[in-house]
Amino acid sequence: MSRFSSRKHLGALVGAVVLVGAGGWIAGTQVRSPADAAAAHTAPKAGPVTVAVQRQSLTATVVASGSVEFASPRPLALAGAVGTGASATAGGEGAEQRITKAPVAGTKVKEGDVLMAVNGRPVLALSGTVPMYRALGPGASGDDVKQLQKALHRLGFFSGSISGNYGQGTAAAVTSWYSSKGYEAQKPSADDEQQLGQLQQAVSAAQQTLLTTNSASSSSGDETETGTAAGTDAGASGSASSPNPQSSTDAQIHQLQLESAKKALNMANAALSTFQASYGTKVPAGEVVFFPKLPVRLNKVTVKTGDTASGPIGTVTSSDLEVQAVVPGADAELLRKGMAVELTTTDGKKAAGTVSALGADAASSTTTATGSDGDSEGSTGTTSGDTGSESAGTSATDSSAPVQLRISVPNSGELADEAEAAVKVTIKIGASDGKVLVVPLAAIRTSSDGNVRVQVERGGRLSDVRVTVGLSAAGLVEVKPTSGTLEQGDKVVVGE
Repeated sequence: MSRFSSRKHLGALVGAVVLVGAGGWIAGTQVRSPADAAAAHTAPKAGPVTVAVQRQSLTATVVASGSVEFASPRPLALAGAVGTGASATAGGEGAEQRITKAPVAGTKVKEGDVLMAVNGRPVLALSGTVPMYRALGPGASGDDVKQLQKALHRLGFFSGSISGNYGQGTAAAVTSWYSSKGYEAQKPSADDEQQLGQLQQAVSAAQQTLLTTNSASSSSGDETETGTAAGTDAGASGSASSPNPQSSTDAQIHQLQLESAKKALNMANAALSTFQASYGTKVPAGEVVFFPKLPVRLNKVTVKTGDTASGPIGTVTSSDLEVQAVVPGADAELLRKGMAVELTTTDGKKAAGTVSALGADAASSTTTATGSDGDSEGSTGTTSGDTGSESAGTSATDSSAPVQLRISVPNSGELADEAEAAVKVTIKIGASDGKVLVVPLAAIRTSSDGNVRVQVERGGRLSDVRVTVGLSAAGLVEVKPTSGTLEQGDKVVVGE
């Protein structure tokens, strides 16, 4: 019994020693000296960073952000005053031009429509390329008159000859056109009527002067004949051959007076005829606006009822939509007119477009609109591809300078209700011919002799492979080996 107990105690002691020894060994393996810790944190030996060569298709694009706008913006302003006369008249026309009916933004304006009203007079829209710059009335002639006659003919009010001369037929057509819109055509003003009366009085006065002069001349002639006969009878011996100085002088004076009276009458008649040629129904300069193309859309209105009608009234556009964007100069050099564009709205809807203008050509469309709202909302775009092709017609000397881009949208219905909204602009500028070998741009190296190469790692050794580069997109570039071999899966060096 005692022997068994001794063995038991001995086994327990041995087990305890083993456990203590194992714990010490384990603790020893977890404890490191400062030198060991420093050695463990030493950077590994530098080596090349490699990426596998891939075979895939590449598509190069220019991507930008643009804004949808109505096309062909142009400022709207009146060419002159409505009505006639410089002072206020009973009809309300005068120097103070007040808007009595303001235009409404979003309105579609057709030929013959009333845009607005000033001093109770209409401002009407007609189609034509010659801007309104003067009042048109009897006696006027020119391309602007011909343009007015053509417009009145299209509207069905004029059936005469398109001669470019404003006659009574044109005046009658203008009267009918105004009446159809509920207005009275501009008749001669009180100033015109007063001037006509003065000219008529001047003619009557000149006629009266001529009659009086003629009568005086006749009386003087009779007296001269009588005096001459008596002198002949009384002094036949020699006095008959001597002229009468007083009678000769009077005759000359009368002749001068007669010629002066005739000249005054001719001048008065000429002045009256000239005025009457332009007297009648007119179209004041401010009552018609000619647009190169109708219909137009009143995009923005900068005035309200009660404002004066001087300066800009607003902006008109066509009903077509376009997209304005801005791209860096380096990207613009890859673009050209006619390139296809994919437009994507914020909700994922897509539409097709075409590059219609670049640079100054694109900017002119917006900068002439209002002067303050002409800047595009589009932000600067980025390039996701490069073809290395010729410049597309832009001449940006600074590759970072922004370049305006205008994109036409053939089917505006695809962007209906998207006016002034932002869209993503994607322009495809190149694509690879199927699947090609591609490497990261960082793998391309150019030697001092101009040769392009990549470094390939095989079996822990590096070797140079000469290549030619092609299309690049999304950080990858197409390569073709010209010496050595390069295959899909090979490791090319991109850094260390």
